Amino acid sequence: MSDSAIHSIAGAAGGIVAMTATYPLIVLSTRAAVETKKEQKSTYQALIDIIRREGVLGLYSGLGSSLLGIAVTNGVYYYFYERSRATILRSKHGRSKALSTLESMLTGLIAGSATTIISNPIWVIQTSQAVQTMGSDPSGPTTSEKLGFLQTIQSIIAKDGISAFWRGIGPALVLVINPIIQYTTFEQLKNLLISRRTAKLRGAGAAATVLSDLDYFFLGALSKLVATSLTYPYIVVKSRLQAGSANASKYKSSLSGLLTILKDEGIEGLYKGMTSKLLQSVLTAAILFAGQRRIYEVTKAVSLWFHSYF
Repeated sequence: MSDSAIHSIAGAAGGIVAMTATYPLIVLSTRAAVETKKEQKSTYQALIDIIRREGVLGLYSGLGSSLLGIAVTNGVYYYFYERSRATILRSKHGRSKALSTLESMLTGLIAGSATTIISNPIWVIQTSQAVQTMGSDPSGPTTSEKLGFLQTIQSIIAKDGISAFWRGIGPALVLVINPIIQYTTFEQLKNLLISRRTAKLRGAGAAATVLSDLDYFFLGALSKLVATSLTYPYIVVKSRLQAGSANASKYKSSLSGLLTILKDEGIEGLYKGMTSKLLQSVLTAAILFAGQRRIYEVTKAVSLWFHSYF
């Protein structure tokens, strides 16, 4: 099995673990982003409302399609990212084992664009499921029938046709910059940390440093915090388009969506649900970066064992 394929499997598995652990925060942030009313609820209030109306399972609306989405997204992303990264490093003929800032951005652009185009239909389904009970009476339990994965697909096709699965592709492609910022920040912070620790250890006559799981956890969290903070308004536009929101039909483009929200809802409209989204994104990235590394090592060891015996 190739190294990029192992990274792909590890990325998909790590993503599933991280997504499952933080999914209620995704539901909270998605619903807040799609909501166009100026009423502001705290994350805690929104959490209590969903539990009261839909039960605890309401916090996991669309989890199945979300797990499929994260597996495909991370699998495709890591595959293209590692293939692109390896190609760039080979072109250096051993001069450096680290990517420069520009090379990190190029690698992220290639991987992110491929991933976005392939996975967008899954995220349209997931977003539709996550918000399908919105609009029912907030004072009592929901009476809306929750559609499963296949039922949601049929509903989207019946209502808007096949093209609806690429709703929000514009802002989604703009959001390719999110993982570019994330992975560029991660690579540069990692390189800086390794460089500083290696220099310190060499000065003391010790061996070169190896980053710990905790290092990867915090580097992943910090890099995602930077990326999500900078790109969140586009996440709001994408969520509204993918959910098929009636108000989103007047967004002629990603920029038009941003300006319309700014006009109708003020600057706070561009940051609805940001608290829960930041918490979810940071935790997911931290778990993913730490978990993906371990899963990669286990997967590679199993692959080598299997190859040696079979």
